[in-house]
Amino acid sequence: MARFSQSLIGLLTAATMTASLGATAQAAPKKDFDIAWTIYVGWMPWPYAAEAGIVKKWGDKYGINIKVTQINDYVESINQYTAGKFDGVTVTNMDSLTVPAAGGVDTSAIVLGDFSNGNDGIVLKNGKTIADIKGRKINIVELSVSHYLLARALATVKLRERDIKIINTSDADIVGAFKSPDSTAVVTWNPQLMEVKAEPSTTEVFNSSKVPGEIQDLLVIKTETLKDNPDLGKALVGIWYETLAVMSDTGDKGKAAREAMAKASGTDLAGFDSQLKTTRMFNTPKEAVSFAKSADLVKTMESVRTFCFEHSLLGEGVKSKDAIGIAFPSGETMGRKSNLKLRFDASFMQMAADGKL
Repeated sequence: MARFSQSLIGLLTAATMTASLGATAQAAPKKDFDIAWTIYVGWMPWPYAAEAGIVKKWGDKYGINIKVTQINDYVESINQYTAGKFDGVTVTNMDSLTVPAAGGVDTSAIVLGDFSNGNDGIVLKNGKTIADIKGRKINIVELSVSHYLLARALATVKLRERDIKIINTSDADIVGAFKSPDSTAVVTWNPQLMEVKAEPSTTEVFNSSKVPGEIQDLLVIKTETLKDNPDLGKALVGIWYETLAVMSDTGDKGKAAREAMAKASGTDLAGFDSQLKTTRMFNTPKEAVSFAKSADLVKTMESVRTFCFEHSLLGEGVKSKDAIGIAFPSGETMGRKSNLKLRFDASFMQMAADGKL
């Protein structure tokens, strides 16, 4: 899986420029839409749905054309969405805030697909608890969900980032780096996490199951596009839950679907199912709506935005974590109401739960 915000400060500058250039072009009703996705266990239903004809089925139902496009680089997918090339993108809650929202693009999360429940972890050589991380150099994708997880873990044992040294390492290089004798600590995600845990004398001392619900995987759409084209939201949510019903099937149908998803993501069925075990999928719209309307989501985003502000991820010159407003299905907001740029919109999932798509 590739879920990180590498080089975010530079990316935010570019995103802000492109967003401001595109702000004058108003969205309007249209028929053709393009959704960007990248490889990660919780997002593999999208390419499967396209191959299986589910995307076309729901597009035809609403008289629209939906293209599902793979982007090889996660950061680039968010950058292109923010710049206006795509109508939607698969992205984490944290990156939704730090890239499009911080870049001025009003963005709505219409599918809360899952949260990491052990897919992200901290592994030490010759260490048994998170307290043993003190004084170590940490290989990690800096300014990422891994970085957020590390901060949360350090807080549990009253350590701070000054008590460790971060070595910014790309997700492509992190497994190789950890094989070096000089590397004794790593924070990463699956499938890389599975590989580093297999190294001798290693212990996973903390993982995302300790902070359930905080690292979320979403589908987001430009708010104005959604407002002018509500059928797009209905079709996408319909696609999602029809595909999840197939994927979660316990019989041959589900097995075949997961095998196809596994192959498309570069692993086998056993590897894919192993990653699913550490991913809390919301297989039904009712489950997703319940999570979206919970007080836990508000609490999580408070933690996330605090981390982002403290690490200067909300843009240059931002003097308060309240600079960017966030709206929730409950009607609650945090941050500046006059600058709402990230919206958790459960209305389409609620339609699915009520059988009204």
